[in-house]
Amino acid sequence: MSRFPSFSRSIGVTLLCCLCVSVSFADDWNQWMGPTRDGVYREAGIADSIPEGGLPIRWRVPVFGGYAGPAVVGDRVYLMDYERTKGEMIETPDARPEQEGFERVRCFDANTGNQVWEHKYAVNYKISYPAGPRATPTVIDGVVVTLGAQGDLIALNASNGEMMWQVNLPKTFNAKTPIWGFAAHPLVTDSMVVTMVGGDDQAAVAFDRATGKVLWKSVSSSDAGYCPPSLIQAGGTQQLLIWHPDAVASLDPATGKPYWTEPLKPDYGMSIAQPMREGDHLFVTGIENKSMMLQLASDRPAVTKLWDSEPKTSISCSTMTPVIHDGLIFGCDESLGAVVCAKVSDGQRLWHNWLPVRPDNQRRLSAGNAFITRHAPSGRYLLFGETGLLTLAEMTAEGFRSLGQMQVVEPTQTAFGRKVIWSHPAYARQTAFIRNDKELVAVDLSSSK
Repeated sequence: MSRFPSFSRSIGVTLLCCLCVSVSFADDWNQWMGPTRDGVYREAGIADSIPEGGLPIRWRVPVFGGYAGPAVVGDRVYLMDYERTKGEMIETPDARPEQEGFERVRCFDANTGNQVWEHKYAVNYKISYPAGPRATPTVIDGVVVTLGAQGDLIALNASNGEMMWQVNLPKTFNAKTPIWGFAAHPLVTDSMVVTMVGGDDQAAVAFDRATGKVLWKSVSSSDAGYCPPSLIQAGGTQQLLIWHPDAVASLDPATGKPYWTEPLKPDYGMSIAQPMREGDHLFVTGIENKSMMLQLASDRPAVTKLWDSEPKTSISCSTMTPVIHDGLIFGCDESLGAVVCAKVSDGQRLWHNWLPVRPDNQRRLSAGNAFITRHAPSGRYLLFGETGLLTLAEMTAEGFRSLGQMQVVEPTQTAFGRKVIWSHPAYARQTAFIRNDKELVAVDLSSSK
């Protein structure tokens, strides 16, 4: 049990460093949605607009398929892809085509794009939308933790790719693979790895980071879902938040003991978006108006429901996690298919805009998507849309103002009868790192052109 106090200290120090570090220093993007998983980019010195001809490209390198975004630490970029050797690519929601191939964890030089090392292992796919891995690598203290689409949870040495340990979730826990594969980006601390598994008393499972030994298993769920676990400090208590296909729950991160549970069942088991917090408000969102705002208690780990979404209110997200700032929620509503701004207080929609999603569209677009990142030093937003366009914009309660767009990659996947790309970028070293199923691209964001 001696490891758990250090776990708490590590998270506290991490949060303190994120608050105190000067934005003039380079900011690693060591995991999905950034260092604190809040979708905020804190590095200064980026361009205040995107010119008509686009921003400079630092480099492009070929990769294979995958939805997993890149992670960046120092001068290294980490990415997963899938090298298919047999099987037909069928991209429909209910099909599970059989594929043979190799998942790869790859490390690149951030300056040149040259590959530094690769860890490759055979894995056969039987999931819907089988382009490749879903979960972004998490890199902490020289350890890379990855989760493959068929449930291979792996810890590697970040400097050379040597394997520390590997656990296959379906085999180890007799867990079923979700139809769209394992996708919940693992949460990594100084001592633990927490991921979603699914099943009786094992919705979430914690592993020793050094050995892969199971530390605890907690609560029951119909399957793993797709939402990553996250940490918050509320009610004088550190809480581990999970959202599985049946409910949102708060756990003691040291033991897995439940603090509170709030039922929320999204259609098709699509618990995807991470619950997002501002102050004492916690927003949880899923498709088909399955969204709610909770209020975190100040004196204990508990919540009160403030409101539920209704048609044409709030934001029902599908494949992206919204960003919350200054009492406003910015996200892509899956029925509109547009970027929507809504109020934290009551879910009232203030405006919507299709430009960052699909500029030529002005009508409802099923599951239209853009990944949103707030640039803290400028207050502007970077949006990466499903057609491969990167947009810089100002977004306030008054509306949306574009500061330029550029085509970075071509959409290489197919969904709802159109070409899309569903991969969250990384922002670090005054660079946007963006991938599709063919290439990884480094875009120069610096203001000194």
